[in-house]
Amino acid sequence: MKLRCAILDDYQNIALKIADWSSVAGRVEVKSFQNHFESEAEAVCELKDFEIIIIMRERTPFKSSLLSKLPRLKLLITTGMRNASIDIKYAEEHGIAVCGTASNSEPPTELTWALILALTKNLIPENQAFRNRGAWQSTVCSDLNGKTLGLLGLGKIGSKMALIGNAFGMKVMAWSQNLTQERAEAVGAHFAATKEEILAQSDIVSIHLVLSERTRHLIGENELKSMKKTAYLINTSRAAIIDEEMLIKALHNNWIAGAGIDVFNIEPLPEFHQLRSIPNLLATPHLGYVSQNNYQIYYQHALEDIKAYIEGNPIRIIKSKK
Repeated sequence: MKLRCAILDDYQNIALKIADWSSVAGRVEVKSFQNHFESEAEAVCELKDFEIIIIMRERTPFKSSLLSKLPRLKLLITTGMRNASIDIKYAEEHGIAVCGTASNSEPPTELTWALILALTKNLIPENQAFRNRGAWQSTVCSDLNGKTLGLLGLGKIGSKMALIGNAFGMKVMAWSQNLTQERAEAVGAHFAATKEEILAQSDIVSIHLVLSERTRHLIGENELKSMKKTAYLINTSRAAIIDEEMLIKALHNNWIAGAGIDVFNIEPLPEFHQLRSIPNLLATPHLGYVSQNNYQIYYQHALEDIKAYIEGNPIRIIKSKK
């Protein structure tokens, strides 16, 4: 009897086309779900008969409340090697293997710069005017050369951001709780001793941190008010690092010039959410990791994870932190 495998949140209906699923056709029956499950009850109803589930990182949470209602589940595969929305400890205790895939840091880096450039060069209003036969040159854009780029986080993505910022002729500053001066200088960034220093001096603040209890709501009312009124805030990392309510207030009251956001507390974002109508917000629907190369890696590695599990030698196992 074949194992049943579900692929979740396949919005673009690409998962079955981008990898060679015929290689497991004799042992695994694969079904792709394009629509996001609106509730845990819906997820249980659709997934209760599957032994294998492949999820796109943090689109659908797999907490103990859901895992406990999926008695047949034996293998849970997430894109990437980190997924804060899975109760990995519960999975381990109940014999569910959790495996991951590789992931490229270039796509979110590129999207971050797309947001920065679109905001500072006024691409959205100028394009809208062009399409609507409006004013020819109605704005004056900002320069990047000579401005300050403040990076909260200097990991794989933050380090790439620093190199590109330097290429634009920007002064790059970086801060995180564990960052050292030597690490910052290695990628051409000035070491900021405090978060407040970054916020006060930067023309663009870009977030590249992992969500944890230390970073949750790291940017709130005081932090937003301490930024330059001409500054832009960019977040392609995790939504909860910014206090969403305070961000909305900051944008409405022009505490900052604007923001570029790719991540949200609720995804997909509700149709009539406040964030959809703020004029100085440029938002994208969590596109940071959505790229041809990343998707090929995700689903090819998911196939490898399935084959290895069937053969009794699971690979890329994600373990809970003891």
